[in-house]
Amino acid sequence: MNTWIVFITSLPTENATARMRAWRALKASGAAVLRDGVYLLPGVPSCRAALQAVENDVLTSGGTAYLLDVQAPQSIDFIPMFDRSDHYAALMGEVAQARSTLSAETALDSLKQCRKLRKGFQTISDLDFFPGEARRQADSALQSREALANQVLSPNEPRAKADALIASVAVGDFQGRTWATRRRPWVDRLACAWLIRRFIDRKARMLWLESPEDCPPDALGFDFDGARFTHVGAKVSFEVLVESFGLGSSALDRIGALVHYLDIGGIQPPEAAGVEQVLAGLRHALDDDDKLVAAAAHIFDGLLTAFSAKEDAPASA
Repeated sequence: MNTWIVFITSLPTENATARMRAWRALKASGAAVLRDGVYLLPGVPSCRAALQAVENDVLTSGGTAYLLDVQAPQSIDFIPMFDRSDHYAALMGEVAQARSTLSAETALDSLKQCRKLRKGFQTISDLDFFPGEARRQADSALQSREALANQVLSPNEPRAKADALIASVAVGDFQGRTWATRRRPWVDRLACAWLIRRFIDRKARMLWLESPEDCPPDALGFDFDGARFTHVGAKVSFEVLVESFGLGSSALDRIGALVHYLDIGGIQPPEAAGVEQVLAGLRHALDDDDKLVAAAAHIFDGLLTAFSAKEDAPASA
């Protein structure tokens, strides 16, 4: 990299608010400081857009600002100024500390902490213009931590079948069946059980397995390795069921995105934290899995109604 953007700026000393606003924006952009009022970023479109926004604000506030494209000579290496290793090291320290407190009782809180750490990782990563080994190590440590928390919270979590196709099946061929999954269901299995009884097999009998190996040959397994319906590629079991039975709708897709995030992470829907807290409370209060599924069904019914109402609402003028 030898193409850079230099940003030179000054603001009246009496305009403290604008100075602070510009400083915060430049810090958020990841700009390196060459000297007071002189900043540097790689010559890429995202960095240019960030600096142009600061430039416009400074000029509006009565200051001066200049954006200069420069070619750095081979003898000057600016890349070390953007080293984020210390940030990743601090994050890995938090990951290690969270790992040391993991137990069955703290697994859910640990997953919440993992999501906060993942956001922190993403913030660092967004400003890591020259990623290297430090980023890879931090990402690997965080993935390992997330997987361990999920394993403690939900043992025997299925591994995705990366190369499998999701076959289309008919609802009429799956009536009055026994559906089996692992006991003490969590989000994906709770949502699957609701979906099965709500849209696929209203007379479904749920069988809670101590171990996936206990699944009877005539039962329809879901959400464990070797089950008829389980993770495929990036899709969790709920999403696989929706696609398999052709149940897709905007409302169910939104529930699927919610289940996906709470099961394996990704983009956080706005309802995620509240739904997770309610389901966690039900799981803690109800030892009987049939009662737990029945109680959780009301939550998913409510989400379906709310999301369907938004889908059907007329567009505002």
